[in-house]
Amino acid sequence: MAAPSLPSRLNQAQPYALGLFRIVVGLLFACQGAASLFGVLGRDSVPSGTWPFWYAAVIELVAGVLILAGIGTRSAAFLASGAMAYAYFTEHQSKALFPLQNDGELPVMFCWAFLLLVFTGPGALALDKLFASRGEGSARQDGRDQAPAATA
Repeated sequence: MAAPSLPSRLNQAQPYALGLFRIVVGLLFACQGAASLFGVLGRDSVPSGTWPFWYAAVIELVAGVLILAGIGTRSAAFLASGAMAYAYFTEHQSKALFPLQNDGELPVMFCWAFLLLVFTGPGALALDKLFASRGEGSARQDGRDQAPAATA
């Protein structure tokens, strides 16, 4: 029997590559939010309640952690993608046309990375899948343990 082709092996690894992509992007996004909120990682903190920077930092931290963990990935990624689109068009695009000219590469990359996760889902290694598989297993187990209904 012939060994699987390279595309076949790559397709088998795709959920894991997507899961690692989600973890790295979520971690980077959460670090952006933590740095802005708490003044860590070489960044000054944003004053509490300032529009839009403080609210963006909260979204970055919370959505980043959810995406990193794989909990509600599609919803969190949708919110994060929209936040980054807003950031780009309100803070960067007015300075110049292209992201390289207006320092908007990071919001653009985050925006498109999160939009990709909206459509692909979390991949492997997501807590949602762990909880779902446990729920299905216990539901099946509960169904098997029940005695059949008595017939008259």
